[in-house]
Amino acid sequence: MSAIDYLKDVRILIVIAAIAVLWSLVYLHHGLNLGTEFAGGTQIPITLAHPVNPLEMSTITQILDQRISRFGLSQVTVEPVGNSGLYVQIPASSASEINSTIAIIQKQGIFQGIVNGKEALNGSGILTGSIASPSPIVSGTNVSWQVDFYVTPQAEVKFSKAAFGQANKPIYMFLDRPSDSILLFNNSLVNKLPGTRTSQITQMENALGFGNQSIQLQFVDQNASNWASLYPFFASNNNIYKSVILEKGVPQPVAENLTALGYSLQFESVANMTPTFVQGNLTNPIMITSWPAVGLLSAPTLSASLATGQVTGNTGYVIQGQAQTGVSIQNKINSAQNESNQISTILSGGALPVQVIVGQPITTPASLGSHFETVSAEALLLAILAVGIIIAFRYRNPFLIIPIMLTTIAELLIILPIMGLAATIDLSAVAGMIAVIGTGIDAQIIITDEIIAGHKETTMKGRINGAFYLIMRNALLLSLAMLPLFFSSLTTEIWFAGTTIIGALLGAAITRPAYGAIVSKRYASQG
Repeated sequence: MSAIDYLKDVRILIVIAAIAVLWSLVYLHHGLNLGTEFAGGTQIPITLAHPVNPLEMSTITQILDQRISRFGLSQVTVEPVGNSGLYVQIPASSASEINSTIAIIQKQGIFQGIVNGKEALNGSGILTGSIASPSPIVSGTNVSWQVDFYVTPQAEVKFSKAAFGQANKPIYMFLDRPSDSILLFNNSLVNKLPGTRTSQITQMENALGFGNQSIQLQFVDQNASNWASLYPFFASNNNIYKSVILEKGVPQPVAENLTALGYSLQFESVANMTPTFVQGNLTNPIMITSWPAVGLLSAPTLSASLATGQVTGNTGYVIQGQAQTGVSIQNKINSAQNESNQISTILSGGALPVQVIVGQPITTPASLGSHFETVSAEALLLAILAVGIIIAFRYRNPFLIIPIMLTTIAELLIILPIMGLAATIDLSAVAGMIAVIGTGIDAQIIITDEIIAGHKETTMKGRINGAFYLIMRNALLLSLAMLPLFFSSLTTEIWFAGTTIIGALLGAAITRPAYGAIVSKRYASQG
């Protein structure tokens, strides 16, 4: 039979068409989706504060994926690991992008606007589509940023009630405000703040006040000389408060005592511990506008029009702040834009139901990823070559050897674009492809032996049917064996199992029937 006679068979044409269509899609897609092992990038491990159920894990995965994607990083993958961890993989390896991504991940995303110790706004009331971060505003050497948003009608009613009668008072805008916490403030910083000590403490307590969820404020001397008088307070309140926010470099005995009392310690830099004060009004001569250690983003003053208790229905809200000082104007602009982008991204993504702990990022340079890609391609070729040698020794017939090898290659040419378009090709997917090569060869041996060495009294159609009964049964059994891995929480297992299942089922349905058509036609023509 000529090659044209074989190409007239619809089973062979289906294989050729499938390969042509899939690789056309790869071309239109501008390539395959490669994991960080091949494309280069960074993997960031995340541990959850406590185990979660599948629904909560799905929510966390979706929120983190939305946050990072909205921040401007494409091809981000967020992969759950069991019930208490995740991996975030980003196609970036620069320190600035990695640090920005970690900052986005670390925020739990709980937004609150507090007026006179009462919650006036929270993140659930923000209209996600209304969040915007305009370009930084440059005024001389100062650069400021802001994030604008609107709220739902229900949230507007809540705000109007909380703001009623509070004209000229600040609305403290918090993101991830600490709960069950004590702020241990260094007395030496007080002397560097504007205003009198009484006014400073009053404004600090106002900013930290929130009913029975207020953050307690305590002062420690630089050398901890007053620690003996503070110790009874901490010892008697460790059943109420869980953590202490304190400055890095606090005397070691203080940290050791607090740890022994069961407190978790949150160390902050001097810059983060120092609140930003500005000149206020007659009611409050000085006012706090930001305080990084407690998540205070800004504190705009309520105008008289917002304190009437009336619902206007079109009031927008603004979170604003100043860029870092001591750097060039351009760096200030970049810093301000980054700050507003991060906040708007976190607000848009929503709050995480569980606190997350970020581990040490693992970066794969593009050059190393390219090396892994080459090694993986070589592994696939070696696997094909190895089975080719075994087949050659078994059959010693070029007509059988060549179609078997072409069928194996055809299976890979079908699996590669499916995984590279619908999912991601990583090392686990490559391992699955190598497994598929083995199962594919096994199926083709079954077909070959059944056709050329089957029962002579059985017709060719009967032999083919018998072979494919075994092949379909094996493919289904393999798929069932892989299902537990496919539905696991570990992405590497999912990609391995998925590749193996796709290879087994598509092979049984498309490529192996094509091989069966070639062999059966040849031996049928020989009588």
